[in-house]
Amino acid sequence: MSEPATDTTTRPRRILVLNGPNLDVLGRRDPAQYGTVTLAELEAIVHTEAAVHELEADFRQTNREGELVEWLHEALDHFVGVVINPAAYAHTSVALHDAVEALDVPVVEVHLSNTWKREPFRHVDHVATAATAVIVGAGADGYRLAVAHVASLVSTDAQPE
Repeated sequence: MSEPATDTTTRPRRILVLNGPNLDVLGRRDPAQYGTVTLAELEAIVHTEAAVHELEADFRQTNREGELVEWLHEALDHFVGVVINPAAYAHTSVALHDAVEALDVPVVEVHLSNTWKREPFRHVDHVATAATAVIVGAGADGYRLAVAHVASLVSTDAQPE
């Protein structure tokens, strides 16, 4: 008797890419820390990398914590994986931790800057403790790496038999 298919085999091959507060002003906000790449340029990077892996990316940004939580809940039924840059909410939001922890899909957290080389309050990351993986300090390339990692985790080769 064969094993029943897992939920991820019946879901469309879509990933959710979420961006938290202040990322809408990338390119203008503290370029020494975050670089000069804009959110639109990050979105293009994500869509290009997703296409390489035959994935579709749904790219979103909000400055509201509750909206991020609601979007994460969508991943329960509509996405095979999540890339999230919770920005400052990584350091303050137990609600985001709980929403990520509730997911049964891979979640890769990404930060443009190396949070470990910054202010001590940024060394606490509530989302990281629930995420599958965390990429920090790789700049815009971190998004490409995060999409590629999610793709590797949801590939048919990575699925249990």
